[in-house]
Order: sequence, then structure tokens, then C-alpha cells
Amino acid sequence: MTQDHQITQKLPLTQLDAINIAKALTIVLLISYALYFGINGVRQIIYLCLHITYCVWWLIEQWLFPSRRQQIFQDQVDWVTLLSILMFVGGIYSLPGYLACINTTVVSYLAIAFSIPLFMIGSLINATADIQKLTAKKYNSGLVKDEIWRISQNINYFGDLMRYLSFAIISGSLWSYILPGLIFIMYLFRIKEKRVPMQEKYADYPEYSTNTKQLIPGIW
Repeated sequence: MTQDHQITQKLPLTQLDAINIAKALTIVLLISYALYFGINGVRQIIYLCLHITYCVWWLIEQWLFPSRRQQIFQDQVDWVTLLSILMFVGGIYSLPGYLACINTTVVSYLAIAFSIPLFMIGSLINATADIQKLTAKKYNSGLVKDEIWRISQNINYFGDLMRYLSFAIISGSLWSYILPGLIFIMYLFRIKEKRVPMQEKYADYPEYSTNTKQLIPGIW
């Protein structure tokens, strides 16, 4: 067996398994940053609470809703894909945490006032959207386009972006906005990729797509 074949050989892991490992890696990295650089103030405490809570909830959610594990990221991964996910989801996702831990300036009340509500509301939006879609799929309810999904075709993505934006704000570094920027670009590709499959699967999708914003409620 050649080295190239070994690298591209499929592992007994799905994309979701790889993401779960990467989320755990993010937690380890964030705690490592805090231990190495120390806790210099409220900024680090708030950041660690927000980001670690998000990662823990990601893992708990799959235990609470095991059927969701069967619906997302089920393709098997090879070593290249696994390492890419670990580097991106585990490494780059922890960048704002690193920047927060090395930031010794006092966090402003304005940053706290924006970041915490942004994180909480974004988390509620994302969780509500996921639960509604999960329930609809369970009962074969067709295209999900009512309730929270009536204000955006990708309202779950929007809630997720709000969370990552809150991390950038509380970190206090402009470099932290690289993360929500990359995630925004990634979601744009996902939105584009799923248009054709959605049109083929749901007869009422074209009308829904025409009358509902793509991502940001009330804007686009």
C-alpha cells in the first residue's frame, strides 16, 4: 500500500466525529491559553465562559438529540480531511481565545454589554432553528419555512455567526474578526451549494426562496 493511499484511505470516522474531536481540542486549547498566559481580568473569564460553554453545548446537544447525529456530516473522512478539520475547527476557531488571553487591557463595559447578549440570543436562535427543523424532519413535515425559518432561509447560520461575532468583540482584537469572516464565507458557499438540491426536493422552495431573506433577517 502506497503512502498516498494510506493518507487518502477512509477512516472509521464521520465528519461529525472529526468535528466533535475538534470541539474537544478547542476546549483543551482555550484552557491551555488561560493556564499559560494567566487570567488577567474579566475579559479572559467572560471569553472562556462563552466559548467553552458553546463547545460543551455542541457535544451535549448530540446526546440530547441523538437522531440529529444521523442527519448531518455523515461522510467518512480520510487523514487529510481529519487533520484539516482539527486545524480549522480546533485551531483557528480558538484564535480569538488566544488573542483574549494575551490582551492585558481592561475590557470595556460596552464590549461586555454587546458580546454577552449577542452570544445568548445567537445561541437561542441557533438552537431553536435546529430543534424546529429536527422535529419537522421527524414527522416528515416537508420544507421548514414557518416560525423562526420564515425570517431567514438560513437562520441557524445567522445565530451561529452572532455567537462567533461575540467572541471577536470580547477578545478586544481586530484579528479576532478573521474567524467570523471565514465562517461567513463558508456559509455563503453552503447556501449556494444547497439551492439546487432544495429546488429538486421541495416544489415550494422557489416561492419560499423568493420571499425570504437568504441569511440576515430584513437585509439579505
